[in-house]
Amino acid sequence: MLALQHVAIAYSADTVVKDVNFALMPGQIGCLLGPSGCGKTTILRAIAGFERLKSGSIVLQKTEVSSAQQHINPEQRQVGMVFQDFALFPHLSVADNISFGLARASKAEKAQKVRQLLQLVGLPNLGNRFMHQLSGGQLQRVALARALAPEPKVLLLDEPFSSLDTDLRESLARDIRDILKQLNITALLVTHDQHEAFAMADIIGVMSDGELQQWATPYELYHKPINRFVADFIGRGVLVPGTVLAEGKVETNLGIFTPRYNNIMQQGARVDVLIRPDDIVHDDSSPVTAAVVEKTFRGSHILYQLKLKSGEQVQCLALSHHNHAIGEDIGIRLDLDHLVLFPV
Repeated sequence: MLALQHVAIAYSADTVVKDVNFALMPGQIGCLLGPSGCGKTTILRAIAGFERLKSGSIVLQKTEVSSAQQHINPEQRQVGMVFQDFALFPHLSVADNISFGLARASKAEKAQKVRQLLQLVGLPNLGNRFMHQLSGGQLQRVALARALAPEPKVLLLDEPFSSLDTDLRESLARDIRDILKQLNITALLVTHDQHEAFAMADIIGVMSDGELQQWATPYELYHKPINRFVADFIGRGVLVPGTVLAEGKVETNLGIFTPRYNNIMQQGARVDVLIRPDDIVHDDSSPVTAAVVEKTFRGSHILYQLKLKSGEQVQCLALSHHNHAIGEDIGIRLDLDHLVLFPV
């Protein structure tokens, strides 16, 4: 449905997006995830037709819409867009906002479409309200309905939840995912919030400095990061030094481990091992102990910052009935299903 091939975008002499490649299948929800200024919104704008390419191409349903030589205007691309600030008209009702892009439809067709979309986004009785009468979550649903009204091939969402509180972001992301899946709409979300990305997307591209670092499922990004940037940006974790032993085993201050996957590294090689909080298990019977440096209560769990005897620090996510004081030594063991190594 959507393919970017060797896409580069520049402002004057400054290339802000460099050789980006990815594709979305029909009905697939993708996400570009990364810190501010990494180029993710620029890519979204290029897909919509608001930015021209320096090189490469963008293909929508087998039609090349952008290249260095070709540029189809935004209104001819059949692409819908949900903006960060909603971009709704305050002087129009909810119904009139939704039907705004249906200029060629009859009055009856518009009314029927509005009724269908209001039902779909969970606002069946709010068609006559105005924007100042709605909550942030309701405004976002109206913006989604308006973008869906012309039946776009691809829906683009630019930081759509950034103005909402954290709990509402994730729940609304899941709701919108359900709506898009119900309609089998291909979509691309841009966000800096990995929780939003995980709640909504089938596949995620992590970006840094205009480059796509990894394009993979949320599971693969968390458990099989391709480089240190992805490992650091996705989830929480620390890098613990280790040494490769015979038969591919790795020795760290937390013990000796055997990678499930064959990491091709020579014996004696120095490596950093990625340790997530859920890799550290609180175990009173373990001979390995660490001192509690910090603790954050999270209801069902406590996130502990722990200091090993060697001075290295790791994190442990333990059930909250294991409530230990700052400075207390607790037993821990490593339970690694995925041993992620980076050469030093």
